Amino acid sequence: MADDVNTGGDARWTLVTGASSGIGVEIARAFAARGRPLVLSARRVERLEALAAELPVRTIVIPADLAAPGAAEGLVGAIEAHGIVLHTLVNNAGFGLRGRLAALPARDQAEMVAVNVTAPTVLSRLVLPGLIARRSGGILNVASVVAYLPGPSMAAYYASKAYLLSLSEALYEEARPHGVTVTAVCPGATATEFSKRADVGGTKRFTGNVMAPEAVAEAAIAGHLAGRAVVIPGAANRAAVIGARLMPRWLSRKVAARLQG
Repeated sequence: MADDVNTGGDARWTLVTGASSGIGVEIARAFAARGRPLVLSARRVERLEALAAELPVRTIVIPADLAAPGAAEGLVGAIEAHGIVLHTLVNNAGFGLRGRLAALPARDQAEMVAVNVTAPTVLSRLVLPGLIARRSGGILNVASVVAYLPGPSMAAYYASKAYLLSLSEALYEEARPHGVTVTAVCPGATATEFSKRADVGGTKRFTGNVMAPEAVAEAAIAGHLAGRAVVIPGAANRAAVIGARLMPRWLSRKVAARLQG
């Protein structure tokens, strides 16, 4: 239900970045099913508009390329211009690149870090003060199970998710005394466009246990609403994280390299 009028007030508005595909779409649908009005953001405006048209809640579409300098600030400014007060921020936008750091284009890797690291950091900084002042709401960050591993052949991507997990856990402790919940969801392999863009569809990590994005979204939101700091959807993924934590680092590097090869 697209809506471009000033619609502030006490509604629990939720911003979902990367809402044009995959987990972002399903998170938007799951929040809409809970009656949350939505701000949808991504680069592909036609996909956002199609999603907005199907949702049974008030929805604002604000395109943004979070790899661009100042994009996060511009997105928040556009939301405020609509008179919207955010209750929940979902930092879902992100992408991966497969290849050795020394071989992948530097610009592509810089853009990935901008989307995966800089944008969620800046958006969190801009949104948190209001949440803390109102003593309600929260932030849901989409990290990954790879946050628990080093990532040969996807070094910067794995590192970006490790950063987001660490940031989320720290912010959980900072925000919790003020009635605000910050959650990191760490999915494993998921059936989305990510695998094609990152060129990992044929790797061992994507030929075994692959979850549906709907299941990931439901687990993420349920955990966030329950006040959890970290959510790992799927029993197999939780077992993998336990294994990664128990392994010595030299072994985890070799295992990750084999999975990514």
